[in-house]
Amino acid sequence: MILTGPEITAAVGDGRIRISPFQLDQVNPNSYNICLGEELAVYEDGVIDARADNPTRAIGIGPDGYVLRPGQLYLGHTHEEVGSDLYVPLLFGRSSVGRLGLFVEITAPIGDIGFHGQWTLMLSPVRPLRVYRGMKIGQIMFFVSLGRVDLYCGKYQASRGPQKSRSWVDAALPASAG
Repeated sequence: MILTGPEITAAVGDGRIRISPFQLDQVNPNSYNICLGEELAVYEDGVIDARADNPTRAIGIGPDGYVLRPGQLYLGHTHEEVGSDLYVPLLFGRSSVGRLGLFVEITAPIGDIGFHGQWTLMLSPVRPLRVYRGMKIGQIMFFVSLGRVDLYCGKYQASRGPQKSRSWVDAALPASAG
């Protein structure tokens, strides 16, 4: 089951969901609008290595915005800190942003129960697009879980700002066959 807008508001009010800052005008019929934070990150090397700690470069989004370029992956973050120890959060791009040709969070929309922090956003534009800090970029929905809950306590807990992949922290990947 998905939570309705009024139930999201009630859950924020009684602490079942944490959204900070919370703005009542960002509540939708069954989701909550989230905004783009003030910083982006891009990988510096031409090849990203899944077994390495890849260097990134931070980019501040000034008052005039920042132009995203096709062919580049940008890591952004939500302005809001979001989390719940009870509900499963899913984050998707807003349709109005998709209509501008920006893919938001298309490969990893599901959050873990127990994660609390700013969400890292994977941003991929199909053509040059100017984005602004504070713009409504996505929406988060909350689903009821069924069964025993094991709260998230992983490597991205309490994230602030865009977080690069930490896949290299995980157990070694299998060696290639070729």
